[in-house]
Amino acid sequence: MVPVALNESASAARSHNMASRNDMQLPAKYSFKCAVTDSKGPRRFMEDAHSVIVPFGGIRGQGFFAIFDGHAGKQAAEWCGQNFAECLLQSLRSDTTGNIPDVLNQTFHDVDANLSKLAEESDGKMHSGCTAVTAFLRLEDADGTQSFVPKSFDPLAVALAAANSHEENGVEDSEGESKPKKSASDRLKNAIKGLGERRSPSPPQQHGPSNSEADTAWTPSADAQMRRMLYCANAGDARGVLCRAGRAVRLTYDHKGSDKQEARRIMDAGGFVMSGRVNGVLAVTRSLGDSSMKEYVVGAPYTTETELGEDDEFLILACDGLWDVVDDQKAIELVRGIADTKKAAEELLDYAYKNYSTDNVTVLVVRFRNPPESA
Repeated sequence: MVPVALNESASAARSHNMASRNDMQLPAKYSFKCAVTDSKGPRRFMEDAHSVIVPFGGIRGQGFFAIFDGHAGKQAAEWCGQNFAECLLQSLRSDTTGNIPDVLNQTFHDVDANLSKLAEESDGKMHSGCTAVTAFLRLEDADGTQSFVPKSFDPLAVALAAANSHEENGVEDSEGESKPKKSASDRLKNAIKGLGERRSPSPPQQHGPSNSEADTAWTPSADAQMRRMLYCANAGDARGVLCRAGRAVRLTYDHKGSDKQEARRIMDAGGFVMSGRVNGVLAVTRSLGDSSMKEYVVGAPYTTETELGEDDEFLILACDGLWDVVDDQKAIELVRGIADTKKAAEELLDYAYKNYSTDNVTVLVVRFRNPPESA
């Protein structure tokens, strides 16, 4: 089990060795804490990946959080862990409508197309897929714009420039060696090299905004009138659950063969569902990757948008390794009184294995306010 904790203004990484820093400039009403922990459990291999980017999009108080649960190999999940956030930034940059659910939908489709291209170029070496749950915590005006950001400051340009600089300068692995990072296009072309040749996992690497992004990110003022929006999107059975005044509010949808709507869609496309599995093979009906079944197993996400209020306490993102053994409300009750997000994530992971989860488990907790005294 590898716990990772960040506060609201920490530099982020997509690895088991996240760095963290304090930032006292962020007003308390826009602050949050988050932590992630994971374990391969009784499985031989770890096929989960996750991504945590704080601050996200060049604005302090924003964050991107995601879990990718791989199957038939870890390549798709790993690619998403390293590239999904960058794809989202590019989609935000090119979008002119400001409709974030549409942007998330486009990002899922773009990522799915990239994974299909990877599979095509791999000569059959890569055929994996992954379920995905993502959450984008965004500060915005009542009309969905960000007019509070000075016109002279382009937050997305800052975020993308920091990402490009981070790629050019390389990242440090867990043993302190600097390794050059390739561009997204180069990674796409070369990701399949060496597949099947690796005998042991490479050391964990840090990925994410460099300190320069945190240093140049725009900081909201304490008197700014903004709302906090939580945009969630998922494909498959990785799930997001919000605690609202102690009650569980599910922000995602489980795409499974046992779901009547999904089963009908599969059959309308010419496929079938047998024993809850698409064409007797795959238990989920939506995913990223799985190019050989893309006619039936689509990457289109389910999206939700939620304005956070005083009653919204924390968010749990987790793969099915947790949700197979605990329901939404029980998960909320287990950790509602735990202010430390690291301990909360560990509590949920421990509960999963004590209740005989046989899968990889990844749990990510984002806390928006301290627990009530009654919790």
